[in-house]
Amino acid sequence: MSPTVNSEQVIDALRQVIDPELHKDIVSLNMVQNVVVGEDNRVTLTIMLTTPACPLKNKIKADVTDAIMAIEGVSGVDIEMSARVRSDGLKRQVDLPIKNIVAVSSGKGGVGKSTIAVNLAVALQRSGARVGIMDADIYGPNLPTMMGVTEPPSSDGERITPPTSFGVKVISIGFFVPADQPLIWRGPMLHNAIRQFVMDVEWGDLDYLIVDLPPGTGDVQLSLTQHLPLSGGIIVTLPQQVSLEDARRGLYMLEKLEVPVLGVIENMSYLETAEGVRIDVFGSGGGKQLADEAGVPFLGEIPMDPQVRIGGDNGQPIVIAQPETPAAKALQAIAEQMAASLSIRAMQNAEAVKE
Repeated sequence: MSPTVNSEQVIDALRQVIDPELHKDIVSLNMVQNVVVGEDNRVTLTIMLTTPACPLKNKIKADVTDAIMAIEGVSGVDIEMSARVRSDGLKRQVDLPIKNIVAVSSGKGGVGKSTIAVNLAVALQRSGARVGIMDADIYGPNLPTMMGVTEPPSSDGERITPPTSFGVKVISIGFFVPADQPLIWRGPMLHNAIRQFVMDVEWGDLDYLIVDLPPGTGDVQLSLTQHLPLSGGIIVTLPQQVSLEDARRGLYMLEKLEVPVLGVIENMSYLETAEGVRIDVFGSGGGKQLADEAGVPFLGEIPMDPQVRIGGDNGQPIVIAQPETPAAKALQAIAEQMAASLSIRAMQNAEAVKE
């Protein structure tokens, strides 16, 4: 006859399972919930991840299964994988129910920054997170087109309700200005537009707000960080030297504004021909070089693919339209790395407050 198993034994066994990114056991991280041992010694429980986009969820599930099955008498295990995103813990002037805010930045235009911002937002949403995206690129607001949004936001005269596309809430100055009208705005007007996007939009509860910044290091960046302290920022660059020089300025701007740099993304890294030959159109290795130089993570390379451009023009981000392509897989992996990095920073911030 098999010995009787109880929930305390299960929890003790799970103290040996270490979260590979947070480097603590999953019990002390409060990730183990709803442990039940049935009459047949079959164990059911919930593992509450710190983000639904956890890149190592399968490893955690396998480690939990192994730890429980090693208990003498256990006949089987059923695991529900759930998630609760941690808040960055930052104090903001505006009481927003947004847990993490990430800016996507570049030193120069034309590097695919908006494309990456859109695909990161959609990739996070596909993983199960609640996501919004803010188009702070006031002079070149492309997000309505890239997200396939045709209906403008609604308003009750005080609050703006953003439209939703692919499950992501979207706001952009492009909704409010005719497509053929140039925006010739000075600092105060930019400042007011950013303030409205922060304070007057009904974002609701979000796990992540992705902010698409304009290229460069100007008024919008200053206004945004003044109104909305950021959980972190990402730098997008091409491999070529000219792009790196501008990206370097963008990176140091974030540091000067005391925004944690989550990493560098190298876009349009290479082109692979139908014969499998890799062509380094813009050079190679520049993104990693910049990341190493600045002492920040290199989040990965995104290959050139005409389908990325086509998806942006048609309002069908590639992570949705063609998720099995190398570019889409790279973007999904980067979104997961970003989410993991935010979880680690949120935990560190919480521990710093306790101290």
